[in-house]
Amino acid sequence: MSLLLNKPSKLCLGRRVVVRSSPLGSDSFSSSLQQTPPRAIISVSPCAYADEIGNLNIKNANERSVTHVEKDVPTEFTSILKYFRFGVLGTIGSSHGWVATPLDDGRVRLQDDLNPAASYTDPKHISLPPLVTLPYCQTQLATNMSMSSSSPEAEDCVVAIKFVGPQLSLCRPAAQSNSEWINIRIANPSFFSSRVMFSKRDGMFHIPGSGGHLIGSWDLGEHKDHPKIQMLRFHNLAELTMSKLEILHSCSTTEHLVESQTTCETFLIKWYRKTTRSFLDMPKMKTEALLVFKLDEEGNAFYTEDIGDLVIFLSRAEPFCVPASSFPGMYPNRVEIIDVDELGSVNLATGTVSTRNSTHMAPYYIPPQNIEH
Repeated sequence: MSLLLNKPSKLCLGRRVVVRSSPLGSDSFSSSLQQTPPRAIISVSPCAYADEIGNLNIKNANERSVTHVEKDVPTEFTSILKYFRFGVLGTIGSSHGWVATPLDDGRVRLQDDLNPAASYTDPKHISLPPLVTLPYCQTQLATNMSMSSSSPEAEDCVVAIKFVGPQLSLCRPAAQSNSEWINIRIANPSFFSSRVMFSKRDGMFHIPGSGGHLIGSWDLGEHKDHPKIQMLRFHNLAELTMSKLEILHSCSTTEHLVESQTTCETFLIKWYRKTTRSFLDMPKMKTEALLVFKLDEEGNAFYTEDIGDLVIFLSRAEPFCVPASSFPGMYPNRVEIIDVDELGSVNLATGTVSTRNSTHMAPYYIPPQNIEH
């Protein structure tokens, strides 16, 4: 059933660091399971004993310090050439701790090398078929990837890759010899630069349109060629001051959808950023504000500064949220962010943005992972 390719890894000699884990639940799993806290991939550092591998530096969301994990990571993840070619580290994106990497022969590989909770000595590599580029589309630059389940080895798992432009590609990894990409041409240009997410509640892949006024929904059934399109109506915007609105209008904006499994809520996040310069006079993106809207089934989007006990995690990976009370040390009603040149958080109650410029070649948040005993 599996396309799993088990390749023996070359170990970096030395003591493996044990990462502390929380025994409490997350937003996606039963509270009776032991899980790791959400984790940010800070960097991949060279291994002193082997040139072809590196080690992970991670930050647990409920801790302030960076943790060094002697987990072998191929140095392809530090290739500066791929970084410029594909946007982030030579990867397409990440979902549920799996990273999608383009290969030279056109295939896509799913791998868990960057997941601190995955096997230390036996990383999983799953090959997907070669990508097929639709006419007048491109498959070299992707916005992100999404998965319908936590493991691509699950029989019903569907992997979605959203490319910059009209193409959305879907694949079932567990189909083995019958596995192929189902390529969808999106007609509405407002979705061309948007990101895809999977809704467990609806069983469909959702894409917010540019500006956040539309949500398109696709699946492998009746909505493959005829997507569901929902128009959003925004409410409570009077709570925003004119001075804040003026600042937001001058920012670059991206839209993100995230779904809470514990509260059955869906949120639209508008991420506003400006270009600044670092001490080396290099352009950097800095967060100015985040606006969060709670969506209902009728298409109403209510601006809110209170998401309760939840914490939302935004990165180049598929976004997710967890209850802060599940992991001691986390603060509720916040959005944690990591990107190529920024790390920090936003307090939704006060609007305070607390971030710092720092370079991350794998700016991914890994959602809570079950701990195997």
